Formats: sequence, structure tokens, C-alpha cells
Amino acid sequence: MATNKETMLKEVMHGMNQTPKALPSKYFYDEKGSRLFDEITELEEYYPTRTERLILEENVDSISAELGDKVLLIEPGSGSSEKTKILLSKMDSICCYIPIDISGDYLGQVAEGLREEFPGIDIQPLAVDYTHPFEVPDIYNSSRRVVFFPGSTIGNFKKGTVVRFFEVIADILGKDGAMLIGVDLKKDVKVLEDAYNDAREVTAAFNKNMLKHLNREIGTDFDLDAYDHKAVWNQEAGRIEMRLYANKQHSVKVNGNSFVLEEGEFIHTENSHKYSLSEFEELVSPWFKVVKVWSDQNNLFSVQYLEPV
Repeated sequence: MATNKETMLKEVMHGMNQTPKALPSKYFYDEKGSRLFDEITELEEYYPTRTERLILEENVDSISAELGDKVLLIEPGSGSSEKTKILLSKMDSICCYIPIDISGDYLGQVAEGLREEFPGIDIQPLAVDYTHPFEVPDIYNSSRRVVFFPGSTIGNFKKGTVVRFFEVIADILGKDGAMLIGVDLKKDVKVLEDAYNDAREVTAAFNKNMLKHLNREIGTDFDLDAYDHKAVWNQEAGRIEMRLYANKQHSVKVNGNSFVLEEGEFIHTENSHKYSLSEFEELVSPWFKVVKVWSDQNNLFSVQYLEPV
């Protein structure tokens, strides 16, 4: 079985051999990357987090009614669990919360804080890569399994990853489970591009930190100063694309292999797809039906309640 570093090397080698070059967005999230993303969510330009938080706060009673009386809440890619605290603090039906994150150290710190803040809820952190099949602890079998997937993280997935993800989640939930998911909606392009090119350049630091993470973990020699961050809207694909543009010609070593980047060439680090309500309903239709949608008054963002088909 491959180790984490072997997998990382394989995936980075594969991405650097692509045209354009690409790196897996999951490697944003070492401890520093997780903290930088938390900082991004508080930026003035970055509307998704505050808008989704408002939707959750204003509709928590309605959401609770849909989820049922006894809930085992599972959150892939939980990060700091800030939005989840809205549910944990206002829903008496949640008996156990399983935060899932690839960054085990950061996850452990968050879980300890949650245990202190919510002593009546069983907190069971799980450090795995949730884009691949994983096992949920066999606990609270009389409760309803509900996957909470906020933040429009689903927009970061390529089509093949979307298929695999929903297959994994549907398998975990079984026929009686449910999913509560945040979905970013299509809107004015300037609003979108400003959200990912913030004036304080926190997103730029977050994007470049992936290179530092890879240098540390697998011995690559990315020069962070050789790249400039830029996010652009791809109209045809319906997504924001995060890119790192080479500001000079240089080479990068990965596992003894050298990759040359020309000035102006970019490495594609993340997608953030935006959906209309009908597009998202079609996307999930093989596995789930959309039962209810909550949105803000400007229709920037949505929280959707899904049940297995």
C-alpha cells in the first residue's frame, strides 16, 4: 500500500506532466494552509462564507426539522468547523459530530476546542482523504447519518472526482441518510473574480503555500518568488480557476525529474465551479434528489437539503 508521500509524489508528477501543468488542490491544506483559508473566509471580497453563515443562522429551525430527531453529523473537509457550530449550538438533535480533514494535527486541535465548547456532543475526529472511500466509526446506529458539506467545496471538484465523491457519500449514508450541502451560484463575473483576487493578497499566500507544503513533504524545490497568483473566470467551464503564473523561466525538480516553466506559463491549482439551481439538481440526480433549497435575498449562494434516490 502506498504511503501518503508516495501518493503525493505520484499525483504531483502526474500534474506537472499535464498541459497546462496542475497540482491537486487538497495539498493547500497543511496546518498553515488551513489557517490561511480561515483568514480568507473573513475577507470583505469573499462573500461565500458570510452569506452561507447567514443562510444557516436564519434557517436553522427549518433545517433541523428536515434532518430529524437524532442526528450523527459527518463533515468531510471540516477545517475550523466554524459554520458547523451554528448547527451544534442550535440543534439539540445532534448526538455526535465527526469532523473529517486531511490535516490531522490541525483537526486534533479543532476537535479539542469543540469538546470544550460542546461537552454534550460526542466529537469523533477522523483524519482521512475523504475523496476516496473511508469508514465512519460504527457508533450511534439508531441515529440518522447526515453529511454536512458547506462552503461550496463541491465546486472545487473535477467531474470524475464529483462522481466518486457522491458515490462515497451515498454509500456512507445508506437509504435513510441525508446531505446538507453549500452550493455557490452563478453571478456577476466581477463579484466572482474579486472574491478570489483579494486586495490583501491572502488568497495569493494561500495559493503559494501549497508549493511550500510540497517542498517540505516530498522535497520539491518550488521557488515561491517565481510565481504570481491570479484567479480567472472560465466562462465555458463555468468556474473560477486559481493559477500560479511563472514570472520568469525556471525549472522545478520533482523526484529527480526536472520540469521547465516558461515565463507566463501557469500551474492550475484549483477550480471553483458555480452552478445554477437546475445545473446542480442535474449533477446530483444519479445519487440524490434535491428536497429543499435555502438562499440569500441576492441569490449569491444556496444551502441545499438532499435525500438519497
